[in-house]
Amino acid sequence: MIQVEPKTKWFEKTVQAIRSVTGPGKIALHQPEFCGNEWAYVKECLDSTFVSSVGEFVDRFERELAVYTGAKHAVAVVNGTAALQVALLLAGVEPGDEVLVPALTFVATANAVHHCHANPHFVDSSEQTLGLDPDALRAWLESTVEMIHGKARNRQTGCRIQAVVPMHTFGHPCDMDGILRVAKEYNLSVVEDAAESLGSLYQGKHTGTFGQLGTLSFNGNKTITTGGGGAILTNDPELARKAKHLSTTAKLAHRWEFVHDEAGFNYRMPNLNAALGCAQLERLPGFVSKKRELADRYGKALAGFDQLELVREPFECQSNYWLQTIRLKGDGVGHRDSLLSVLNDAGLMARPVWRLMPRLEPYRQCPRAPLPVAENLEETLVNIPSSPCLVAGA
Repeated sequence: MIQVEPKTKWFEKTVQAIRSVTGPGKIALHQPEFCGNEWAYVKECLDSTFVSSVGEFVDRFERELAVYTGAKHAVAVVNGTAALQVALLLAGVEPGDEVLVPALTFVATANAVHHCHANPHFVDSSEQTLGLDPDALRAWLESTVEMIHGKARNRQTGCRIQAVVPMHTFGHPCDMDGILRVAKEYNLSVVEDAAESLGSLYQGKHTGTFGQLGTLSFNGNKTITTGGGGAILTNDPELARKAKHLSTTAKLAHRWEFVHDEAGFNYRMPNLNAALGCAQLERLPGFVSKKRELADRYGKALAGFDQLELVREPFECQSNYWLQTIRLKGDGVGHRDSLLSVLNDAGLMARPVWRLMPRLEPYRQCPRAPLPVAENLEETLVNIPSSPCLVAGA
């Protein structure tokens, strides 16, 4: 038998604790589940021959998504990055602007800013929420920004700072009250990246509905999936109209003419994907319930460890627990990569949080605040298996 060093013997105990929740076999990080009307709706879509961007399932998916989230309008598009790009444009982001985004995020958040020919400006995260920290943001803006004609400008670059993009990390809502206060002080548009937080609530209200616009993702690894897909949420009917127009090649309605009044995008969600989404939406409450139960089971299994803890939902929030996350602490700090190796070798798919955006080649030269919390989170967070099917009856 392989002897385990006493100082890392907790690796073995961690595997055992996680296995007590997941059961045997090779366990994926997060996998989709199709046990409802997915086959029936997709077949209905195929039988109709309307499989592209025109069809009743797209409109139905948008209506039902708006009802579920409480947004007045939802516009379905091809993926979450496209949703965020269009939302930023609608929020007034122009070439050369800066957009405040967390350094700890998936690369799509920064990429969407880049696709608008603007520059991401990276800011720090909160220990409690894992998302953008409004107190750190305010302190940074006080030292960095000057207000000229009611608009925030970066003293160092001279660029206008137009928007802020809070991202709800792993489904845990940000401190939206604090972020909205800072945004108001500095006249910033708020565009929520809620790609990971479908089913998450902040003070009883769904994420993605606090700013001017919010965006969602339905990638294959999300809480529900349309294969590939995203959506823009807004309570503003004019912004919703513009979002649908821009994402549908900016084509003016006509029975046969092809007239386009601006350079739009071919970003509309196909009907085939929306059919899958309608079936998945029917099961969303059950998925969220099972993922929350999974978090409770992990919390009990991992209780008492001195080296790690399960990340739990922030105060006054209800998280969807999209990805279950453990945080290393005490003697566990510094052993992230070793733990990842042990878990994956044991057939438990685990991964680290994303590499911080300023460490990536495309974004090394972008403006950034001090990032002490984000840097610590980068070294101490590990995602563990999170599929709702790990709880019987999902």
